[in-house]
Amino acid sequence: MPKTTFPRDRFDDLPEDVDRVGAHRAEQPRMRGWVVFLWAALATIVLVTLGIFGTLLASGRVVLFPTPTPTVVAPPAVEPVVDTSYRVLILNATPEDGLATQLKDVVVAGGWAADSVTAGDAQSQDFAETTVFFAYPEDEAAALGLAQVIGGAKTAQSDVYQPLDDPEARQLAIVIGLDRTAAGATPAPTS
Repeated sequence: MPKTTFPRDRFDDLPEDVDRVGAHRAEQPRMRGWVVFLWAALATIVLVTLGIFGTLLASGRVVLFPTPTPTVVAPPAVEPVVDTSYRVLILNATPEDGLATQLKDVVVAGGWAADSVTAGDAQSQDFAETTVFFAYPEDEAAALGLAQVIGGAKTAQSDVYQPLDDPEARQLAIVIGLDRTAAGATPAPTS
């Protein structure tokens, strides 16, 4: 074995009773058995919880960021109001003659001035159900009131029957349907 020719230093002369030479880490204290069990139990609980949550998420039973569903709000009920300041146009959309004039008499008897009520024939003669048309949402109460005056009718919003010469005029239009004819009237209940 070759001998080295390095000069001697203080590390070459160590006492014989020293067991350890060089840098050593401190000894780890022994882990107790219950600490290992607690860590294992905690890891098991976390893994099982993550597994259940992941399964629910994958199956669609849990949604992380749900989209809000719109709530349906019923529109407030409109109370009928008899407002005689409106002009009234009555159109007979049935093959039966004279219905517009008869209904004009009913409307005038309900409080409207005779010169603010116009009666005539419609272009068609097969309109199904008598309807009171109004142009703007704020006119709905007056349309419901007019429908009550004529003995009941459906109401609908439409600007088709508004006068072309004065679009700001307050006008309601009654289109008489086949339900007001003798052939289309529903029979009265028998007792």
